[in-house]
Amino acid sequence: MTSNPSWLKLGTRGSPLALVQAEEVRQRLAAAHRRSVGDIALVVVRTSGDLIQDRALAEAGGKGLFTKELDAALIEGRIDFAVHSAKDLPTRLPDAIAIGGYLPREDARDAFIGHSARHLSELPHGVPFGSASLRRQAQVKRLRPDLEVVLLRGNVETRLSRVEGGEIAGTLLALAGLKRLGLAQRVTSILDMTEFLPAVGQGAIAVTLRTGDLTTAVALEPIFDREAGIALAAERAFLTILDGSCRTPIAGHATVAQGRVQLRGMVLRPDGSQAHDVTAGGPQGDAERLGAEAGREILGRLPAGFLEF
Repeated sequence: MTSNPSWLKLGTRGSPLALVQAEEVRQRLAAAHRRSVGDIALVVVRTSGDLIQDRALAEAGGKGLFTKELDAALIEGRIDFAVHSAKDLPTRLPDAIAIGGYLPREDARDAFIGHSARHLSELPHGVPFGSASLRRQAQVKRLRPDLEVVLLRGNVETRLSRVEGGEIAGTLLALAGLKRLGLAQRVTSILDMTEFLPAVGQGAIAVTLRTGDLTTAVALEPIFDREAGIALAAERAFLTILDGSCRTPIAGHATVAQGRVQLRGMVLRPDGSQAHDVTAGGPQGDAERLGAEAGREILGRLPAGFLEF
């Protein structure tokens, strides 16, 4: 078959992890259609989230900073679909943009990388702990209020080097991203979800496309994973109900087994002083409804003003 680089145009951020994820999508899509990987053009788009490195993203506008430029490229027709870390997707997308689906999900747990300690619980009193995630910061403060939690931005290698150089005592990163980058050997320990709940969508690669673009939707369909879609439907429905502030630490994770979906969600104060969690389960066909009901249940238990920071 003659190579045709313009068959489909894939949009992605330019970070090392984003490029690895985009390449996984290209490989799967090319294999599904028995085409050359070169038939899928890779279009790198710089996003606001990549450019802002000097402050927490919540202070710069929060949700959408890793997606809005890719959304614009889609709407303008410069790309046919975009690849994202699912946890970066805002709960409400522009009307012209839709989530096509998700690749099979990687391990969604958080990984601890320590300079000298083997576990978060073993860090010495008062040492600096770095993270850019409000969710991770809040859960760390809940478990270890004695630590000095500081902002840590930059790509994965930058964060790892600052820990390994002793500048900070430890950090947390998504295990899925480390595995995709071939850096799993740098993990000091893995946090169990019973003690540390991940971000909604963590470990999943999401693909967005133009609403109503049936040609691209049909082309992408073979690479999507049904169970990941069910789990993410529950998680994102939970997040949508609670997502009133980009400064609100929210965690959630769903699993699918034997036709049923099981969800656990949590909302925390940024300082970790309070946390409220909820569990829900039911038929996988009701995933979105169960997620929304779990969100409303926990919302009804939150003190007034809890989500307004």
